[in-house]
Amino acid sequence: MSRVGLRIAGGFGLVVACLVCASLALAEEGEDRFADADLDNAVDINEVCAGCHGEYGQGGKDGEYPRLAGLPAAFIARQLKLFRSRDRENLAMVEHTEHRQMPDSDVRDISAFLAAIELLSQLPPVDDTAADFNAYERLMATKRVVQIPRADGDPVAGERLYAKECASCHGRDARGRERDAVPMLAGQYTGYLQRQVDKYIDKRRVHDPSDPDAEELLAAFTAEELNDIFAYISILDD
Repeated sequence: MSRVGLRIAGGFGLVVACLVCASLALAEEGEDRFADADLDNAVDINEVCAGCHGEYGQGGKDGEYPRLAGLPAAFIARQLKLFRSRDRENLAMVEHTEHRQMPDSDVRDISAFLAAIELLSQLPPVDDTAADFNAYERLMATKRVVQIPRADGDPVAGERLYAKECASCHGRDARGRERDAVPMLAGQYTGYLQRQVDKYIDKRRVHDPSDPDAEELLAAFTAEELNDIFAYISILDD
């Protein structure tokens, strides 16, 4: 049995199945950049990533390590290459993204793999007295649950600001856009988003490669307005 097969036996088959479906969808859309991802190789790479980002790319420590699961594959790949070139600051990532550690084929594989993982914001209800109830499967399912705590601020005001200034790129539901490699914001840790906005404003990170002045938009918000936007985003996965 292959390593992927073993993962299926351990409850990881859903991830692999999603990755296959995602690859087929990309191919149907004419995008074959990630269609040839090596699943066995991606599982191996993910064992290293999981040390910080979790087995299912769920992140952790209140956003010290961001969620990667469900981000667009092209977005993940671009960030890995920015870490490699040191155009995005993160010394801990440089070692793991150097060519000898992670060639471009590995970037493709792990990016497609993480993009296909689907996480839950809450567990679906089950009858634990039913004859077919599987306690182990239920326990494993909890590992794929990420619920973002509500952030401080006014979500109503934040919704208005988000709709006016953010929705055109990140989507009305803040789920991002796969085709344009725009990351989702809903379901991402608020602390992580706050740190990235600070970096965009300080020009330590590029907000939108296609718009050199995008950082100015974020800098124009007051601290209160940003908090309101974060408060709104934090309730979108409720």
